[in-house]
Amino acid sequence: MTNVYSFDGIVVFGILFICTCAYLKKVPRLNSWLLSEKKGVWGVFYKAAVIGTRLHHAVALTCLSMALYLVFLK
Repeated sequence: MTNVYSFDGIVVFGILFICTCAYLKKVPRLNSWLLSEKKGVWGVFYKAAVIGTRLHHAVALTCLSMALYLVFLK
């Protein structure tokens, strides 16, 4: 029996979400529209963008290691 939600999928989703929000923070029109709220449900996008920009080395290493894991070990 296979799992519907696996830990691998959750990690990949989290990494892609952080990378996407960090990229959207660099686009001026989307930054003012999507990342203007710092609290509530929309604040999750802002917080993910902050994590992506401040910890970009750790996020890049995690993305690379997850890619290698998915390609070679899974």
